[in-house]
Amino acid sequence: MLQSLAGSSCVRLVEQHRSAWCFALLVLGYLLYLVFGAVVFSSVELPYEDLLRQELGKLKQRFLEEHACLSEQQLEQFLMRVLEASNYGVSVLSNASGNWNWDFTSSLFFASTLNPCLLCFVAGYGHTVPLSDGGKAFCIIYSVIGIPFTLLFLTAVVQRIIVYVTRRPVLYFHIRWGFSKQIVAIIHAIVLGFITVSCFFLIPAAIFSVLEDDWNFLESFYFCFISLSTIGLGDYVPGEGYNQKFRELYKIGITCYLLLGLIAMLVVLETFCELHELKKFRKLFYVKKDKEEDQVHIMEHDQLSFSSISDQAASMKDDQKANEPFVTSQSPTSNDSSLNN
Repeated sequence: MLQSLAGSSCVRLVEQHRSAWCFALLVLGYLLYLVFGAVVFSSVELPYEDLLRQELGKLKQRFLEEHACLSEQQLEQFLMRVLEASNYGVSVLSNASGNWNWDFTSSLFFASTLNPCLLCFVAGYGHTVPLSDGGKAFCIIYSVIGIPFTLLFLTAVVQRIIVYVTRRPVLYFHIRWGFSKQIVAIIHAIVLGFITVSCFFLIPAAIFSVLEDDWNFLESFYFCFISLSTIGLGDYVPGEGYNQKFRELYKIGITCYLLLGLIAMLVVLETFCELHELKKFRKLFYVKKDKEEDQVHIMEHDQLSFSSISDQAASMKDDQKANEPFVTSQSPTSNDSSLNN
């Protein structure tokens, strides 16, 4: 008896908070999906990276042995300069000297990459790329599943946050103080945008300029903007210094910052998109339907509504008849005889 009562109470509790439980399962599933991808990529790509490091170490040692007049410090300075130029697409190889990065076609491609969809992460960031065929194949499969999963996760999170951050505060000031809802929404959007810029652009830029030795404030702010706008050019990657302390913890913190910053950006964009003025402005670019099509849609909608209402009314009458107590009907002759008596 107690077990059945406990089971029914648990079921009732789950049904009352079904949306919250589904959201918690979604967050847990997304985190487990990220952990699964990290484990697979690490197990597949780490051996190839180790072999490449050993090969480069042997080549460097052999080059120094064959060129005794060159010191290891001079060679490393030369290689650092070559790698720095390579990050900007400039190569010292003779067969690559004819490839320009800023001709018209390359500039056109660069301009097109500056306008990605703001709801997707940019695949590929920095110098971390799969080396093996298995890693590349898994990267494709993982991205095919991960991109819609990320969109679902971000949509669910933003939909819940915007209720408490945007809609309820605007409605509270509108009802409690009697201000115009449009004016309150505009002021709220501006204040929310200022807070987001301060917390996710200005303050992190100042922190990055201190933690990264080669970055000034402009470069740090540039990294924050390029990353949170999902452009992700990869020319600035934090945590890649040779003397970086607590590198693993630093990388995890940057990952959390990018995820939270992207959610904040989406909340701000959704807040601005809900403004009445922007809705009217967007309608200027929408395709207007013909009046005949609108009338057809309205008539179809009315017919569906009328039929559904009539069906509901019929079903309600049937239920009412079924619930009425059974009473035997008297014949008219019996009624007349009773009246005569």
